[in-house]
Amino acid sequence: MTALTIRGLTKGYHGHAVLCGIDLDVPGGLTSVLGPSGCGKTTLLRLVAGFLEPDSGTIEFDGRIVAGPGRSLPPRDRRVGYVPQEGALFPHLDVAANVTFGLARSERRTSTKLQEMLDLVELPSAVSTRYPHELSGGQQQRVALARALAPGPAVVLLDEPFSSLDSALREGTGQAVARALRATGTTGLLVTHDQGEALSLSDQVAVMRDGRLVQVAAPVDLYQSPADSDVAGFVGGSVLLSGQVSGVSAQSALGQVTVRSGAVQGLATLAVKPEQIVVNGDRDNGTAAEVVTVSFFGHDATVRLRLLADGPVVVARISSGKVPSTGDVVGLTVAGDVIAFRTEGPE
Repeated sequence: MTALTIRGLTKGYHGHAVLCGIDLDVPGGLTSVLGPSGCGKTTLLRLVAGFLEPDSGTIEFDGRIVAGPGRSLPPRDRRVGYVPQEGALFPHLDVAANVTFGLARSERRTSTKLQEMLDLVELPSAVSTRYPHELSGGQQQRVALARALAPGPAVVLLDEPFSSLDSALREGTGQAVARALRATGTTGLLVTHDQGEALSLSDQVAVMRDGRLVQVAAPVDLYQSPADSDVAGFVGGSVLLSGQVSGVSAQSALGQVTVRSGAVQGLATLAVKPEQIVVNGDRDNGTAAEVVTVSFFGHDATVRLRLLADGPVVVARISSGKVPSTGDVVGLTVAGDVIAFRTEGPE
C-alpha cells in the first residue's frame, strides 16, 4: 500500500493559485519535492501536515483520508512528524526533554527510548544533557529528527532542514537523516531547492514548477531522462542550445553532435550536460571558446566558456587534472549522445 497518496490537490491565496492539481504517490522511503523558491513546495508540506486545509483534492495516509471534501484531521491526529528549517527545538529544555517531548509520560521516564533515538540519529549519549544553544547546527537538526521520530509517525515531513548548514555539515547531516528514516522504515517527504541534495538522498524526486509537478522519477532516471528542457537545465545544469536535428545527429553552436535515438527531428532544443563537454588544449580541436571563469573544487572544476564570434556561454565540468586558466582559448567537443526536445516555432 502507498504510504502517502495525494490526488487533485489545489490551494490558493487571495485569488492566486499556489498549487494546481497535485497528484503524488509516495510508496515509502524518502521522496524529495524539488523546485525553486516560490513554486509551492512548503505549501504542499503544510497541507500534508494539516497546518493548512486544501481548496480541493484529497490526502491519504496508508489508505486513510486525512484531508478531503468535508474532512480535515488536525495535525495531532495524523501521526506526522515535522522537521522545520531551523529545527525549532525548545531552548529551555535539554536534548533529552526535547527528544521525548511528544511521548507518553511513562515513556519519558525511561532512558531506553531516548538512547534508541540518539543512536538512530548518530548522536552520542553525552549530548542528552546539553541545551540547544550548546549544539552545532547539524546536531540541532539531528535532535529535531529524533524528536519527530520518537512517537513513531507514519510520515516525517522535512522542510529544507539542511539549508542553514554549511556545506561540510549539510552532506553528513543529510545522509544521517536518510539512514535514520530507512532504519525505522519511516516514510519521509523532503522539501528542497538543492538538486544535489535531492538526487543523493532520495528514493524518488518530484520536480515542482509553478505549483505543478512536472516529473516524478527515481534520481538516476530524472537525471538521465528529464521530462523537458527546463527540468534538464534545473536538475542537471544542462547547457541548452538550439539545434537542427536530422537522423541521429544535430548541428549546433558546439558543432555536430550525436542525439539519442528516437529524437525529435528538425528544430530542437539540445540539452548537453556539463560533464559531456570536453575541453581540449588545442583550439583547433573542436569549437573554439574562451575561458571566462574557472571554479575549482579539488575533485573537479566547473569552467564557464564563451564560444568565439559572440557565441553563447556554456559550462563544462572537468577533472581537476587539466584545468585551463581564465582567458585561455580552447577547443570544445561533446562526448556521448545529447537529448533533443521539441522547440515550438522559431527561437
